[in-house]
Amino acid sequence: MEQADLVKVVVVTGAAKRIGAYLCEYFHTRGCNVVIHYQHSKCDALELEARLNKRRANSAVAVHGIFESDSDYHHFAAQVCKVWGTIDVLINNASSFFPTPIGSTCTSDAENLLHSNLIMPALLVQALAAQLKKTEGCIINMLDIYAQSPLREHMLYCAAKAGLASVTKSLAKELAPHIRANAIAPGNILWPSKCPLSEPEKAQHLKQIPMNKQGAPEDIAKAAYFLAFDADYVTGQVLNVDGGKGL
Repeated sequence: MEQADLVKVVVVTGAAKRIGAYLCEYFHTRGCNVVIHYQHSKCDALELEARLNKRRANSAVAVHGIFESDSDYHHFAAQVCKVWGTIDVLINNASSFFPTPIGSTCTSDAENLLHSNLIMPALLVQALAAQLKKTEGCIINMLDIYAQSPLREHMLYCAAKAGLASVTKSLAKELAPHIRANAIAPGNILWPSKCPLSEPEKAQHLKQIPMNKQGAPEDIAKAAYFLAFDADYVTGQVLNVDGGKGL
């Protein structure tokens, strides 16, 4: 398949659900073609692919990727570049999130959190850097405001996100001037799906936000679109989208 003239190609990891899926929707409605990466959520990814292609033919593709070896990264990069022959934006959104309190954390927890939140995005950039250089594209890494001020009982998750913040700045130096690298640090955007909070707990979280409300996936998507296409002189930066909570 060949890319249509001037159509930008955006790769979003962890794109089958939640914020990742919304990012695909947002960029797609603004004329971009999207690569919907998924690991385990095949049905959701294919449903999103079908919905977007119904709106505009040959504009979305779901690509599976579980990154356990160097060859997995190379294979994924080859698949992605083959679809439309190019990519312009890589959004490293895939992430795992769960508590790791002292006394009950194991090796597999550490491997899971560090891999998905730090190692995988770094090695995906390496695999796709040559193609991004050709288009003078950009990288957007999804962080968390807790990378700056750690969340209790989430030391490994927060450490991994803090590491990705450092990676973002390193990439901005190493890949300039051809590729820009920035990051977004969301605050309270969506409530956790695997560890539901009670209404009093939600209210307590909202009290900590100066804007006194929860954010929305659209807030993240708008920030990502700005960094991708309207911030030509911005690199190595972390943009907090948190309603002021990080203050």
